[in-house]
Amino acid sequence: MTADSYGRFYNGIYRPLVSAFHGRLIDAHTIQAEQREYAAERAGLLRPFLADSGRRTMLDIGGSTGVVAHHFTQVFGLSGTLIDPAPLEVEQAKRLGLETITGLVEEHDFGHRRFDVVIICQTVDHLLDIAGTLARVRQLLSDNGVLFIDIVDFRAAYLRNRSVEAAVKIDHPYYLTEATMECYLRRAGFAIERSDYAADHLHVSYVCAPRAAEPACLPAPTSVDGMLREIRAVQNTPR
Repeated sequence: MTADSYGRFYNGIYRPLVSAFHGRLIDAHTIQAEQREYAAERAGLLRPFLADSGRRTMLDIGGSTGVVAHHFTQVFGLSGTLIDPAPLEVEQAKRLGLETITGLVEEHDFGHRRFDVVIICQTVDHLLDIAGTLARVRQLLSDNGVLFIDIVDFRAAYLRNRSVEAAVKIDHPYYLTEATMECYLRRAGFAIERSDYAADHLHVSYVCAPRAAEPACLPAPTSVDGMLREIRAVQNTPR
Protein backbone atom coordinates (compact mmCIF):
# COMPACT_ATOMS: atom_id res chain seq x y z
CA MET A 1 0.00 0.00 0.00
CA THR A 2 0.93 3.63 -0.40
CA ALA A 3 0.94 5.74 2.76
CA ASP A 4 -2.34 7.33 1.62
CA SER A 5 -3.95 3.92 1.10
CA TYR A 6 -2.69 2.74 4.48
CA GLY A 7 -4.25 5.79 6.12
CA ARG A 8 -7.58 4.93 4.50
CA PHE A 9 -7.22 1.33 5.66
CA TYR A 10 -7.00 2.48 9.29
CA ASN A 11 -9.87 4.91 8.78
CA GLY A 12 -12.76 2.45 8.90
CA ILE A 13 -11.43 -0.90 7.63
CA TYR A 14 -8.83 -1.99 10.19
CA ARG A 15 -10.92 -2.47 13.34
CA PRO A 16 -13.86 -4.27 11.64
CA LEU A 17 -11.39 -6.55 9.86
CA VAL A 18 -9.55 -7.44 13.06
CA SER A 19 -12.87 -7.92 14.90
CA ALA A 20 -13.99 -10.40 12.23
CA PHE A 21 -10.64 -12.19 12.35
CA HIS A 22 -10.82 -12.65 16.15
CA GLY A 23 -14.58 -13.18 16.36
CA ARG A 24 -15.20 -10.38 18.88
CA LEU A 25 -15.69 -6.63 18.85
CA ILE A 26 -12.39 -4.76 18.93
CA ASP A 27 -12.79 -1.00 18.65
CA ALA A 28 -11.73 2.31 20.18
CA HIS A 29 -13.77 1.57 23.31
CA THR A 30 -13.25 -2.15 23.94
CA ILE A 31 -9.46 -2.00 23.72
CA GLN A 32 -8.99 0.58 26.47
CA ALA A 33 -9.07 -1.79 29.45
CA GLU A 34 -6.26 -3.84 27.93
CA GLN A 35 -4.35 -0.65 27.12
CA ARG A 36 -4.58 0.50 30.76
CA GLU A 37 -3.01 -2.74 31.97
CA TYR A 38 -0.29 -2.46 29.35
CA ALA A 39 0.43 1.17 30.29
CA ALA A 40 0.90 0.37 33.96
CA GLU A 41 3.20 -2.57 33.21
CA ARG A 42 5.40 -0.67 30.75
CA ALA A 43 5.58 2.40 33.01
CA GLY A 44 7.31 0.19 35.55
CA LEU A 45 9.96 -0.71 32.98
CA LEU A 46 10.52 2.93 31.99
CA ARG A 47 10.53 4.40 35.48
CA PRO A 48 14.34 4.28 35.95
CA PHE A 49 14.79 6.16 32.67
CA LEU A 50 12.02 8.77 32.93
CA ALA A 51 11.28 9.50 36.59
CA ASP A 52 12.91 12.80 37.64
CA SER A 53 14.95 12.74 34.42
CA GLY A 54 14.23 16.31 33.32
CA ARG A 55 12.68 15.04 30.10
CA ARG A 56 9.50 16.95 29.26
CA THR A 57 8.08 16.14 25.81
CA MET A 58 6.80 12.83 24.45
CA LEU A 59 5.63 11.63 21.03
CA ASP A 60 3.48 8.49 20.90
CA ILE A 61 3.57 6.95 17.41
CA GLY A 62 0.55 4.80 16.61
CA GLY A 63 -0.84 5.74 20.00
CA SER A 64 -4.42 4.59 19.38
CA THR A 65 -6.85 5.93 22.02
CA GLY A 66 -4.14 7.71 24.01
CA VAL A 67 -4.52 5.56 27.13
CA VAL A 68 -0.81 4.70 27.24
CA ALA A 69 0.39 8.22 26.43
CA HIS A 70 -1.96 9.75 28.99
CA HIS A 71 -0.75 7.35 31.69
CA PHE A 72 2.86 8.25 30.96
CA THR A 73 2.12 11.98 31.05
CA GLN A 74 0.54 11.57 34.48
CA VAL A 75 3.23 9.32 35.94
CA PHE A 76 6.31 11.04 34.50
CA GLY A 77 5.13 14.65 34.12
CA LEU A 78 5.45 14.67 30.33
CA SER A 79 3.68 16.79 27.74
CA GLY A 80 2.21 14.27 25.31
CA THR A 81 1.68 14.39 21.54
CA LEU A 82 0.01 11.45 19.79
CA ILE A 83 -0.03 10.57 16.10
CA ASP A 84 -2.24 7.82 14.70
CA PRO A 85 -3.99 7.24 11.35
CA ALA A 86 -7.36 6.18 12.85
CA PRO A 87 -9.65 9.22 13.41
CA LEU A 88 -12.01 7.48 15.86
CA GLU A 89 -9.12 6.50 18.11
CA VAL A 90 -7.49 9.92 17.83
CA GLU A 91 -10.79 11.44 18.98
CA GLN A 92 -10.60 9.35 22.15
CA ALA A 93 -7.02 10.54 22.74
CA LYS A 94 -8.04 14.17 22.29
CA ARG A 95 -10.57 13.79 25.11
CA LEU A 96 -7.70 12.87 27.43
CA GLY A 97 -6.09 16.25 26.84
CA LEU A 98 -3.32 15.08 24.53
CA GLU A 99 -2.14 17.00 21.50
CA THR A 100 -3.26 14.80 18.61
CA ILE A 101 -2.29 14.39 14.96
CA THR A 102 -4.27 12.21 12.57
CA GLY A 103 -1.80 10.70 10.13
CA LEU A 104 1.40 8.71 9.70
CA VAL A 105 4.70 9.75 11.26
CA GLU A 106 6.47 9.09 7.96
CA GLU A 107 4.29 11.71 6.25
CA HIS A 108 3.73 14.40 8.88
CA ASP A 109 5.88 17.53 8.88
CA PHE A 110 6.97 18.24 12.47
CA GLY A 111 9.09 21.20 11.42
CA HIS A 112 11.91 21.79 13.89
CA ARG A 113 10.21 19.99 16.77
CA ARG A 114 12.15 17.43 18.77
CA PHE A 115 10.93 15.13 21.53
CA ASP A 116 12.64 13.91 24.69
CA VAL A 117 10.72 10.63 24.67
CA VAL A 118 9.32 8.66 21.74
CA ILE A 119 7.18 5.59 22.34
CA ILE A 120 6.10 3.06 19.70
CA CYS A 121 3.85 0.63 21.56
CA GLN A 122 2.58 -2.53 19.88
CA THR A 123 2.94 -0.71 16.57
CA VAL A 124 6.22 -1.52 14.81
CA ASP A 125 4.81 -4.74 13.32
CA HIS A 126 2.13 -2.61 11.61
CA LEU A 127 4.51 -0.21 9.87
CA LEU A 128 4.97 -0.18 6.11
CA ASP A 129 8.64 0.83 6.37
CA ILE A 130 10.38 -0.05 9.64
CA ALA A 131 13.82 1.23 8.63
CA GLY A 132 12.41 4.49 7.27
CA THR A 133 10.28 5.09 10.35
CA LEU A 134 13.15 4.45 12.75
CA ALA A 135 15.35 6.83 10.76
CA ARG A 136 12.59 9.43 11.08
CA VAL A 137 12.34 8.81 14.83
CA ARG A 138 16.10 9.26 15.16
CA GLN A 139 15.70 12.74 13.66
CA LEU A 140 12.79 13.60 15.96
CA LEU A 141 14.48 12.44 19.17
CA SER A 142 16.43 14.95 21.23
CA ASP A 143 20.14 14.30 21.85
CA ASN A 144 19.44 12.99 25.36
CA GLY A 145 16.19 11.32 24.36
CA VAL A 146 14.72 7.90 25.10
CA LEU A 147 13.00 5.58 22.64
CA PHE A 148 10.67 2.83 23.86
CA ILE A 149 9.58 0.22 21.32
CA ASP A 150 8.28 -3.33 21.52
CA ILE A 151 7.70 -6.19 19.12
CA VAL A 152 5.68 -9.38 18.94
CA ASP A 153 8.50 -11.93 18.80
CA PHE A 154 7.56 -14.09 15.81
CA ARG A 155 9.80 -16.92 16.98
CA ALA A 156 8.11 -17.03 20.39
CA ALA A 157 4.72 -17.04 18.66
CA TYR A 158 5.37 -19.95 16.31
CA LEU A 159 7.06 -21.99 19.04
CA ARG A 160 4.13 -21.41 21.40
CA ASN A 161 1.63 -22.54 18.79
CA ARG A 162 3.95 -25.08 17.13
CA SER A 163 2.63 -23.55 13.93
CA VAL A 164 3.88 -20.78 11.66
CA GLU A 165 0.38 -20.16 10.29
CA ALA A 166 -1.08 -19.76 13.80
CA ALA A 167 1.55 -17.12 14.55
CA VAL A 168 0.50 -14.95 11.61
CA LYS A 169 -1.68 -11.90 12.33
CA ILE A 170 -3.87 -10.40 9.65
CA ASP A 171 -2.79 -6.82 10.47
CA HIS A 172 1.01 -7.32 10.57
CA PRO A 173 3.00 -6.53 7.41
CA TYR A 174 6.19 -7.47 9.30
CA TYR A 175 7.19 -10.36 11.58
CA LEU A 176 10.13 -9.55 13.82
CA THR A 177 12.44 -11.51 16.07
CA GLU A 178 14.85 -10.26 18.70
CA ALA A 179 17.78 -10.58 16.28
CA THR A 180 16.10 -8.63 13.47
CA MET A 181 14.73 -5.89 15.74
CA GLU A 182 18.05 -5.32 17.44
CA CYS A 183 19.72 -4.83 14.06
CA TYR A 184 16.98 -2.48 12.87
CA LEU A 185 17.64 -0.35 15.96
CA ARG A 186 21.43 -0.37 15.61
CA ARG A 187 21.24 0.44 11.89
CA ALA A 188 19.00 3.45 12.65
CA GLY A 189 21.33 4.81 15.33
CA PHE A 190 20.01 3.45 18.62
CA ALA A 191 21.79 1.68 21.45
CA ILE A 192 19.69 -0.73 23.50
CA GLU A 193 19.85 0.32 27.14
CA ARG A 194 17.50 -2.39 28.40
CA SER A 195 15.35 -5.18 26.95
CA ASP A 196 12.51 -6.95 28.72
CA TYR A 197 9.99 -9.73 28.18
CA ALA A 198 6.36 -8.78 28.77
CA ALA A 199 4.01 -10.82 30.92
CA ASP A 200 2.40 -12.40 27.84
CA HIS A 201 5.77 -13.97 26.89
CA LEU A 202 5.30 -12.77 23.32
CA HIS A 203 6.21 -9.08 23.42
CA VAL A 204 9.83 -7.96 23.79
CA SER A 205 10.40 -4.35 24.86
CA TYR A 206 13.44 -2.16 24.21
CA VAL A 207 14.54 1.06 25.89
CA CYS A 208 17.02 2.82 23.62
CA ALA A 209 19.26 5.88 23.50
CA PRO A 210 20.61 7.66 20.40
CA ARG A 211 24.04 6.54 19.26
CA ALA A 212 26.04 6.44 16.04
CA ALA A 213 24.34 4.32 13.39
CA GLU A 214 25.70 0.91 12.41
CA PRO A 215 24.39 0.67 8.84
CA ALA A 216 26.01 -2.71 8.16
CA CYS A 217 24.43 -4.50 11.12
CA LEU A 218 22.77 -7.82 10.23
CA PRO A 219 21.74 -10.85 12.29
CA ALA A 220 24.44 -13.50 12.45
CA PRO A 221 24.16 -15.96 9.54
CA THR A 222 24.24 -18.87 11.98
CA SER A 223 21.18 -17.51 13.80
CA VAL A 224 19.32 -17.04 10.52
CA ASP A 225 20.16 -20.57 9.37
CA GLY A 226 19.14 -21.95 12.75
CA MET A 227 15.78 -20.19 12.68
CA LEU A 228 15.01 -21.40 9.15
CA ARG A 229 15.78 -24.98 10.19
CA GLU A 230 13.59 -24.51 13.27
CA ILE A 231 10.69 -23.19 11.18
CA ARG A 232 11.02 -26.15 8.86
CA ALA A 233 10.96 -28.54 11.82
CA VAL A 234 7.85 -26.86 13.24
CA GLN A 235 6.09 -27.06 9.88
CA ASN A 236 6.91 -30.77 9.54
CA THR A 237 5.90 -31.76 13.07
CA PRO A 238 2.67 -33.83 12.92
CA ARG A 239 -0.24 -32.25 14.80
